[in-house]
Amino acid sequence: MNGSHEPGGHWRLWAAVAGAVAAGTGVIASELVAGFISPSLSTVTALGGAVIDAVPPAVKDWAVGLFGTADKLALLAGMALAIAVIAAAAGVLELRRRFAGVAVFAVFGIVGLAAVLTRAQVTATAVVLPLLAAGIGIAVLLKLVRRLAAAGAAGAGEAGGTGEAPARRGFFQMLGGTAAGVLVGGAVVTVWRGGAAGVNEVRRALRLPVPQSPAPPIPAGADIGLAGVAPLVTPNPDFYRIDTALSVPVLDSREWRLKVTGLVESEVELTFEDLLAKPLIERHVTIACVSNEVGGDLIGNARWLGWPVRELLAMAGPKPEADMVLSRSSDGFTASTPLEVLTDRRDALLALGMNGEPLPLEHGFPVRIIVPGLYGYVSATKWLTELKVTRFADDVAYWTPRGWSERGPIKLSSRIDVPRNGASLPAGNVMFGGVAWAQHTGIGKVELRVDRGNWQPARLAPGISVDTWYQWELGLDLQPGEHEVQVRATDLKGTVQIEERRSVAPDGATGLHTIRVDVKT
Repeated sequence: MNGSHEPGGHWRLWAAVAGAVAAGTGVIASELVAGFISPSLSTVTALGGAVIDAVPPAVKDWAVGLFGTADKLALLAGMALAIAVIAAAAGVLELRRRFAGVAVFAVFGIVGLAAVLTRAQVTATAVVLPLLAAGIGIAVLLKLVRRLAAAGAAGAGEAGGTGEAPARRGFFQMLGGTAAGVLVGGAVVTVWRGGAAGVNEVRRALRLPVPQSPAPPIPAGADIGLAGVAPLVTPNPDFYRIDTALSVPVLDSREWRLKVTGLVESEVELTFEDLLAKPLIERHVTIACVSNEVGGDLIGNARWLGWPVRELLAMAGPKPEADMVLSRSSDGFTASTPLEVLTDRRDALLALGMNGEPLPLEHGFPVRIIVPGLYGYVSATKWLTELKVTRFADDVAYWTPRGWSERGPIKLSSRIDVPRNGASLPAGNVMFGGVAWAQHTGIGKVELRVDRGNWQPARLAPGISVDTWYQWELGLDLQPGEHEVQVRATDLKGTVQIEERRSVAPDGATGLHTIRVDVKT
């Protein structure tokens, strides 16, 4: 089958399968090698990062809204499907014309190389990975398609007909064995990466110092104890994760460095050991993603351990003309934070601990920034490597040219956690509960209304601090029928939550969380 005749339909189907298996072999082999030589950057993560960078903000909002914190898994699934389809076509082309499919695989390698070269984490070893993926894929494709061609020729009598069964058997044995290898390799890549495993061991062995200023005790009654309401302090495994890193960057704390550069009197470099030796403080702070829709769950409250950012900036000495700090992640992400926010008395932290343990890898280990009162896209940089003191007029952060505001103060908001939207309830007194937040200002009151009637005050539990969310509850007597229930909050300055419904772009959603319940007799 070298272009002299058209192969049968069933052979083309198996050629497509062979192409997909060959591509899977190359990609999985490359990912396994990346675990040892380039754990923070691989062919897949480079391609995924390029896709994330290129998609319009509206597409990003749609993906986060649809998939939530599973947005990266959805992207990986979409990429795998696209690669499989292209590779399947390459398998058919290779069966019909020698080296036609090879050319497709070669183009994949070139595209992968270009993606790797655009990444902030690019190294000489990372450059090898897309070439390795393409090379292994091509080798497997040639072997499988040659076996398939031989089986087809034998079946058509081109090899005397007597060899059809052994030829077919040889092809299917090779195809099945290779596919099994891809599945096993994929499982290994999913649960283990060499570099990440090593850093995890370093993290587990780390003992956090006792804070010089511990977190104030949680006030009595701050947790209302109503089932279904979000925990007052979000457990680490349940904390939301939204960022631009397709795979978690792997940074060894022993090699980590943080540089303060830009418009400063003197540049500063900080090691992880330096940070551990500083007078650390511990504070509860609620942070939120700007993509959090009204009533959404892209928000969480944790107890953070760290060193005030203002102390580090004071060491560097920002120049008078500076008004912004551009924080940079190891993966190239940047956030623009007003200098005044990082130098006032709020507890903006270089955080290294989260709820009593070192930062989880996916939440920024070894160091990230936490800033009360700002959305994460302009403040909460994970895997932190640089603070550049600059001006808004001179530098732009990652999301600014993609249609988002350069400044992002968190909007006053509230949410109904129980009962859930669409719940069927018995008539009588129904207990409602949820959370409200106005970081760095605090909540003054929460109110509910039924069917656009009068607002009724809820019982507001004491907050841990003005930098955290507050829990609330209210029992409502509801008659049989369908009812609409809305919640609104007022902060400690008297500002009332905005009722007008607005989308998350460009600086956060507004509107009242509204649910509907069906009360039965």
